[in-house]
Amino acid sequence: MKLKKIKLLKVMNWERIDSIESLNNIVEESQDKAVMIFKHSTSCSISSMALNRLERSWSEDEMSNVKAYYLDLISYRDISNAIADKFGVMHQSPQILLIKNGECVYDDSHMGISYQNLKSSVGV
Repeated sequence: MKLKKIKLLKVMNWERIDSIESLNNIVEESQDKAVMIFKHSTSCSISSMALNRLERSWSEDEMSNVKAYYLDLISYRDISNAIADKFGVMHQSPQILLIKNGECVYDDSHMGISYQNLKSSVGV
């Protein structure tokens, strides 16, 4: 009997941001490990494409020292604005931020969102 190879989709372990208080947790967590925030516009095809590219490239082994957070900025625009204020980064959509020791050390948006650039910023 011939076995069929099946390609499984990689699944990221996302934490959802759904309150302003989550930002304080992110700052605390970033003291111990890097935290990535992905700000996603659920109504934007570019945002969906950037999210899909990131998820397809993501390796839990390589990024085991990074906690991934996801923000639906259509539902939580106030939190998106708070992220921009807290970390001193102009609001973009889609946008990725890397937080270390309570500060944003890397951000990018739109088609600039790249797993390889994120990985380099993490130091992997």
